[in-house]
Amino acid sequence: MASQSSVQKTLERSVALECYVNIFGRRALREVEGAYRGMLIEMVDYAVEHNASQETLHRVFYRKFTGQYPWLPTRIIKGAYRDAVRRARSFRVLKRKGKAHKDKPEIRSITIVYSDSQDWRLENGVLKVKTHRGWVTLRYGNNKLLHRYLYGGWRLSGELKLKFIGGRIIAYLTFKRVFNVEYNPLNVVAVDVNENNVTMALFKDAKLIGVYRIETGLGNMVIAYAERRKRLRRLREKARKRDVLSKTVKAIEELAKENNAIVVIGKITEKAKEEMEEGKGKRLRHRIHQWAVRGLTNMLSDKPIQVVEISEKGTSSHIPFSGRRIKHYRPLVIRNAVRGPGNPFRIRVMKIKLRIAVINGVVWERDEVGAVNLGLKYLKKILKQMGGVVAYPSTEAHEVWVKLMNPHQGPTHLVATINLNKHQ
Repeated sequence: MASQSSVQKTLERSVALECYVNIFGRRALREVEGAYRGMLIEMVDYAVEHNASQETLHRVFYRKFTGQYPWLPTRIIKGAYRDAVRRARSFRVLKRKGKAHKDKPEIRSITIVYSDSQDWRLENGVLKVKTHRGWVTLRYGNNKLLHRYLYGGWRLSGELKLKFIGGRIIAYLTFKRVFNVEYNPLNVVAVDVNENNVTMALFKDAKLIGVYRIETGLGNMVIAYAERRKRLRRLREKARKRDVLSKTVKAIEELAKENNAIVVIGKITEKAKEEMEEGKGKRLRHRIHQWAVRGLTNMLSDKPIQVVEISEKGTSSHIPFSGRRIKHYRPLVIRNAVRGPGNPFRIRVMKIKLRIAVINGVVWERDEVGAVNLGLKYLKKILKQMGGVVAYPSTEAHEVWVKLMNPHQGPTHLVATINLNKHQ
């Protein structure tokens, strides 16, 4: 058995507070916002043209703006440096991708950045910020998320952001926490993200233990909303997708923690997605563009677990362990009874679409083959350094059961969806 590995991982969480302030405080913040906008427009243009860093912006603009706005707290000027560099960097990325068609970014919304906690503080249930008219008190209502991070071991960072949205003022607080993530490098949860499901292969001590399949239905959701969008405007597509993704990520996180495992997921970049969209029809391009693999990867990376991305090239086209090529899959639909959402006594039938190949009497399912091969690809690199091999739990022909998982209710009973028999 491999020894334990550990890594320190710093996570960030943001909390948005809707704040209330009197007319004098609102007037002071509006004046700060006006000065901030003028500085930001000038600095963004300079940062884009000269690829400037925060240090360069400080050297070029600090004396100018302290003379132009002597009443403005100097740390707001420093906060504008950060904001300008972030916007310039984002604009250059969009420009390289061909998604920005102007010579410079357009400044529409303004978020005032307080770069240091010396100019703001959170105390006695109120938020106080320093302005040229003195300290302004911003009051907010009860916020469970704020209390969770304040008293849950998270550290409040020094940066504060304020934004006017209509007549409201939104304050954004950032919390940080360092986690010590421990895992066994030979315990792996290999995640294969597909259009309508997420399939996970679990390895313990480099041996395949089982396969889990979560039917997300995100692909069907994209198609349904595309049709509804033709008739309606206000839809909840983004919220529903995020809800399914967050529950799927929670299931993966719990599986990894329970088995002291590292999470391995296929690496799909935005550039790869764009290449996949080339030459496709409008509807297929939309489905590929809406594919949630990057969102799922980002959400997993924001959890206290170790996540590794590796190339998934060829993982669905070869039989695990033997390496024989699978030339063709054919469609298959099965049905399974599951509990309905919100009512454990309500039973509904779930239709599951599979793609299978039968080789020498052995059934192979495409998504599960992809997940298993993804885990093998990672383990072979690790075991090569240790001189070991990857194996099934036994040396005889056997079955690896597939457990269906409902993203809203967790695992169902064991279901023999596909039996991955050892290939003879």
